[in-house]
Amino acid sequence: MTSIDVHELTKDYGPTRAVDQLTFSVEPGRVTGFLGPNGAGKSTTMRLVLGLDRPTAGTATIGGVPYASLGNPLRRVGALLDAQAAHGSRTARDHLLALAVSNGIAGTRADEVLEETGLAAVARRRIKTFSLGMRQRLGIAAALLGEPDVVMLDEPSNGLDPEGIIWIRELMRGMAREGRTVLVSSHLMNETSSFADHLIVLGRGRLLADLPMQEFLDSRSRPGVRLRTTEPARLREVLTRKGFMPEQEADGRWTVDGAKAEEIGAAAAAEGIPLLELIDQQTTLEEAYLRLTTDEAEFAAAPSAIARQEA
Repeated sequence: MTSIDVHELTKDYGPTRAVDQLTFSVEPGRVTGFLGPNGAGKSTTMRLVLGLDRPTAGTATIGGVPYASLGNPLRRVGALLDAQAAHGSRTARDHLLALAVSNGIAGTRADEVLEETGLAAVARRRIKTFSLGMRQRLGIAAALLGEPDVVMLDEPSNGLDPEGIIWIRELMRGMAREGRTVLVSSHLMNETSSFADHLIVLGRGRLLADLPMQEFLDSRSRPGVRLRTTEPARLREVLTRKGFMPEQEADGRWTVDGAKAEEIGAAAAAEGIPLLELIDQQTTLEEAYLRLTTDEAEFAAAPSAIARQEA
């Protein structure tokens, strides 16, 4: 199978550095989430990998070869960068047939991916009549056309309904299980957390993180526990003796920062204190991502008057 390898990749647009000496690899057999604020350099990096722009310095290769040197590239790499790029006057089937013929792919493959993406019933409709979600599905169909080893998707769930979001999630996971290399750029943290195995995070063109999902979450969080008990006074005394500082929330639950559920459970059991609820608090991907990128966003709204008053 094939990896995407970026080494010291740099791209300047006049005085602006969009990509700053990036080095990372996207490995086969997993879904890699590609994250970063607006202006972080994600789209520019994907364009450089696909040969749509030239780097100022460094290299971007697919299986050790620049995209421009690939023969019949749709057989090697499938990409969705802009679902609006398809010519509106063509039918969905004709659009895919044109791509197939130009890349040495059998025309029957167009019908297969239309079926796979749920567009078979509208295959002969003009693209200009398509909704955003239908155009998105067509862009994904084009990316799958050559059954490539490498798939690169920019905001693939954009415009999709709930059924479509579940479908694309399972599609990406399935491709990774088959051993393909899957790179997915997204701003939707909750959705990314549902499919990504590995994360690459950019900020102002620089690499901020390149870690497995769980390692990324662990690196940006501190242990904590939420619990309920019928004997809060006794439990508080026991935990305080062990060096913890339990705090009661407005809903009656208790939180214990710096603790793990197994520690609290063992301490309560040793004293015969019943627990009605005991949960390890998990940092979400959104929380971890914001902690990492707060100072890296090129475009950030000013706090509202209400937020300033609350602060």
